[in-house]
Amino acid sequence: MNDSTPARPDREFIPLSICVLTVSDTRDEDTDKSGRLLADRLVAAGHSLHEKRIVPDDIYRIRAAVSAWIADPEVNAVISTGGTGVTGRDGTPEAVSPLLDKTIDGFGEVFRTISYDEIRTSTIQSRALAGVANATYVFCLPGSSGACRTAWDKLIVDQLDYRTRPCNLVELMPRLLER
Repeated sequence: MNDSTPARPDREFIPLSICVLTVSDTRDEDTDKSGRLLADRLVAAGHSLHEKRIVPDDIYRIRAAVSAWIADPEVNAVISTGGTGVTGRDGTPEAVSPLLDKTIDGFGEVFRTISYDEIRTSTIQSRALAGVANATYVFCLPGSSGACRTAWDKLIVDQLDYRTRPCNLVELMPRLLER
C-alpha cells in the first residue's frame, strides 16, 4: 500500500483476478516492458494474473479481448496499456468506452494531474480512462512503462486493495464480498 494511504487493520486483503492487455503494433512478449511491469506489480501486490495478452492497435481486436474478459465471471479487473494517445492508430478509448456501464472520470483526471509533475504539459496527450463493465473494473493506460508505473503505484494499487480507506473499488464489488 502507498505510504500516504491509511490501511484498515480490521480488513483482510482480498486478491483479485486481473487481466493485462498490451495494445501495440510492434511489441511482442520479449519487448513488452509495460505489460510485464503491470503483471509483475499486480502479482507482487497479492493479486492473480488471470491472463496477459498483446493485440494490435485495432479497435475491434481490443474490444474483442476486453469483451471476453468482462464476460468472464472469474475476472475482476482489466488493465490495458497502449493506444491512449492521439495518433492515427491510437484507438483504445474508442474500443473500450462503448463497453463501459459507468466511467470513472476521476481516474483520468487524477492520472493526468499526477503525470503533470513527471512529464509536464505532455500529459494532455494521454486519454487514460477507467470504468466499470459488467461489474469488472477496466483501466486504460498509456503505453509507456513510466505511465504504467505511475498509474499502478499512485492510483490503482490502493483502489484495488480492500484495506484502503476511506474507500476503495473492491468494497463496491458485491460478488467478491459475498464469499
